[in-house]
Amino acid sequence: MANQETCTWTGKSGAKYLYHVYPRHPSITPGQDGNYIYAKKNGQGLWVPIYMGEGDLSQRASSTNHHRAECIDLKGATHVHLRLNPTKESRRAEEMDLLANYTNALAPNGCNLSPTG
Repeated sequence: MANQETCTWTGKSGAKYLYHVYPRHPSITPGQDGNYIYAKKNGQGLWVPIYMGEGDLSQRASSTNHHRAECIDLKGATHVHLRLNPTKESRRAEEMDLLANYTNALAPNGCNLSPTG
């Protein structure tokens, strides 16, 4: 994993979260809970969030049946950023912190329907 690309996302609180970057639909062992961000790079080469979420990464980030998959595809997400985070309370707090800072992940620009996930 020495060559694994990473990206640091900053929440509205100022907290920094380090994510590992993968092409869409990576193979993930079930039962690994965490936060994920579907993203693409813009014309300046910066990551732009399309959808931010949390849960079992094998179900939410590696499958093609995500509940917002159509929107994620239409918005052009090319990669998924993953971060292990074992407790639901911590995952939800991180998701809310990031969505508060990256409002472009909210519809109509992104695929999150509300700032609460």
